[in-house]
Amino acid sequence: MPALNVTQKLIKEHLLEGEMTPGKEIGIKIDQALLQDATGTLVQLELEAMNLKKAKTEVAVQYVDHNLLQTDFKNADDHAFLLSASQKFGLWYSRPGNGVSHPVHMERFGKPGKTMVGSDSHTPAAGSLGMLAIGTGGLDVAAAIAGQPYFVKMPKVMGVKLTGKLPAWVSAKDVILEMLRRYDVKGGVGKIIEYYGDGLDNLSAMDRHVIANMGAELGATTTVFPSDEETRRFLKQQGREEDWREILPDEGCEYEEHDEIVLDDLVPLIAKPTSPGNVVPVSEVAGKEISQVVIGSSANPGLRDFWIAGAIVKGKSAHNNVSFDINPTSRQIIQNMIENGAFGNLITAGARYHQSGCMGCIGMGQAPASNTISLRTMPRNFPSRSGTEDDQVYLCSPETAAASALTGKITDPRDLEKLYDMTYPQFEEPELQIIHTDMLVAPPEDGSQVTLKRGPNIKTLPEIEPLKDNCEVPVLLKMGDNISTDEILRAGAEVLPFRSNLPEISKFSYSVIDNTFYDRAQKTEQEYGGHIVVAKDNYAQGSSREHAALAPKYLGQIAVIANSYARIAWQNLVNFGILPLEFIDIKDFDKIEQGDIVKFSNLREDVKNRKNIRVKIEKKNSPGTTEVIETKHSMSDRQIQILLKGGIINEFKARLTNEEVDAVNKNTVTDNERSQIK
Repeated sequence: MPALNVTQKLIKEHLLEGEMTPGKEIGIKIDQALLQDATGTLVQLELEAMNLKKAKTEVAVQYVDHNLLQTDFKNADDHAFLLSASQKFGLWYSRPGNGVSHPVHMERFGKPGKTMVGSDSHTPAAGSLGMLAIGTGGLDVAAAIAGQPYFVKMPKVMGVKLTGKLPAWVSAKDVILEMLRRYDVKGGVGKIIEYYGDGLDNLSAMDRHVIANMGAELGATTTVFPSDEETRRFLKQQGREEDWREILPDEGCEYEEHDEIVLDDLVPLIAKPTSPGNVVPVSEVAGKEISQVVIGSSANPGLRDFWIAGAIVKGKSAHNNVSFDINPTSRQIIQNMIENGAFGNLITAGARYHQSGCMGCIGMGQAPASNTISLRTMPRNFPSRSGTEDDQVYLCSPETAAASALTGKITDPRDLEKLYDMTYPQFEEPELQIIHTDMLVAPPEDGSQVTLKRGPNIKTLPEIEPLKDNCEVPVLLKMGDNISTDEILRAGAEVLPFRSNLPEISKFSYSVIDNTFYDRAQKTEQEYGGHIVVAKDNYAQGSSREHAALAPKYLGQIAVIANSYARIAWQNLVNFGILPLEFIDIKDFDKIEQGDIVKFSNLREDVKNRKNIRVKIEKKNSPGTTEVIETKHSMSDRQIQILLKGGIINEFKARLTNEEVDAVNKNTVTDNERSQIK
C-alpha cells in the first residue's frame, strides 16, 4: 500500500467515481451538508424542485446566521420558510441567534473522517477536525442532500509543514495571513492545503478552524488537518469524545506541492483594503486612525479569541473615537464568556454586543463611517462588502484588534508591553465547556405532511431554458482580474432580504461595478434575447453565493468569457446553464470591447464535441469591422450534459422520474436523528 496523506485517505474512503489524478473529475460520497440562510433558501427551493422526500445525508443542518436583522417582514418570513422546509425535507434547524454555522457545526455535528459540502465558501473550516469539507454552490449541495455524489476536479495536495511555536502577541490568524501574503487570493486554486508537522502541537482545534476557514481566501478547494490528540481534546470538551477517530498522514507520504512555516518567525500581520491577499506586517501601517473594531465572525470564532480580547482591554476603556463591536459566534460562546470573565471585561471596556451571527461580515449592519478605517477579525474586505461604499476594511487578529481599540489607531499588539506595561495573556483551555443545544431543532421522523410556509417575498424558481445553438448578443460588461461575487451580486442589509426573490435581487447584478447594468440587461434581453460578460483572471472569487450566477442568468446571461475562474463560480455557472468559456490566447481579451456584438453558431454541437468555440465579434466603434477569436471550455462530459439541458435541476428532473425519486428515498435512514446531537 502506498503511503497516503490525510487528504488522500479521506478521498479514497469516499471515492465513488473517477481516479485520484489531479485535474481529473471525481465523484465522492457526501456524509454531511451545511446550509446557511443567505444561500439556503435557494437550496430548499431546489430540493422542492427536485421533488425530494427526505435528506439522504447522515446529517444536514440549516443555519440561520446571515440575515438576522428584521427591519421588515422579509427575513422573518424566510426564517419561517426555512424551518418548515427543514422539517419537510429532514434537516436540522439552527434557530436565528444560535450562532454562526461553521463553529456551531464544528462543536455539535462535525466528525473526523466525514465528508461535507456546504452552501457557504467557508465550509472548509470543518477541515480543522480532520474532515473533507468543501464549499460549493447550492445546487451541488441540494444534489448531495438528495443522495448524489459531489463532483469536483481532483485537486493537487499542497503540504504545509508547521514547525515551532507562535511567539507572544501572534496567533492563528497570523498564520493564514502569512499564507495569503505568500500566495494571494488565487494561489490555492486547484489545490487542497494540508497542514502537518510538530507545530500542530501548539495549535488548538479552534486555532486550526481559523486557518482552515480563511483557506477559502486563497482560492483553495479546501483545507485539511489531521485528526490527532488535540482533535480528541476538543471533542471531549464538547461532550463528544466518542466521535473522535485518529487520522494521521502515513510516514513517507508525498505532496504535489510543499511549503513550510516556522511559527516562531511570524509577526502580527494585517490585510489592507481591498483584498485578503494584500497582507503586510501591522508595524508597516501602525499609527493610522481608526473608527471601528469588530471582533467575531467565522474567521475568529473561538472562545480563546474573545477571551484574549477581553484580557487585553480588562480594566481599560476603548478609545472615544472607536466603535468597539463584539459579534459572539454562538449562544454557547456567550455562556462560556460569562463563565470565564471575558464578557464582563469587554462590556466594561465599552464593547457593543451584537447578535450571535455573521452580521457585519456579510454587511448585515455594523457599516463603518464614511472614509474611515475599520479593523475586523473577519475573512473578507472586498470593496463595499461592509455596507459603506468608500470603506477601508483591514483584516487582523483579535490581539491587533483589541490593541487598536484601546489606542484609536492601528497598533502592533507587541507595543502594549510598553504602552500599558502588559505581558501577553495566556489562555487556558477549559477541560469542559458549557454546552448549549436548546436552539437546535431536530427533524421529525416523517415530514411528508409538513406544508412549506411561503411569505410574499418567496418566489418559486423559474424554468431555465436549454443552451441556445445560435445567438447574437452584446458584450454587456467588460471587467478585469479578481472580480468577486460581492461585486457581481453584492451582500448587505439592502440586498440579502431578496435572496428568495430572484426578480428583485437580480436588480442588484453587477451594481458595484456598473449601476446601469440591470437596465441595460433588460433592454438587451428584449432586443437580443440575452448578453455575455467578459473578464480576466479568477472571475467570481469569494463566496459560494449562487445568486451571482442565477441573477445574471435571469437577466439573460448566456456565457462568460474569462481567462480563468474561481472554482465555485465556475461550477455555479454550469449548474445554471451559463457557458463558462476561456480565452485560448489572453491577447484576445483586448479584441473585445463592452458594447460589441458577438455571434455564436452551432454552439451546442461544438460544446458537446469539445471543439474550440468560435466567437465572431462585430465592433461597436468600427461599424462593418469584425474580429474572430477562438475560445474553449473545461467542462467534464457530465457537466456538458448538465449545461446542454439548461442546468442541474433540469438534468436531475430528466434523470429521475417520480418512481425513481421514490426509490431513491425509500431507503432513507429512519433511526431517530436526535441521537446525532450531544
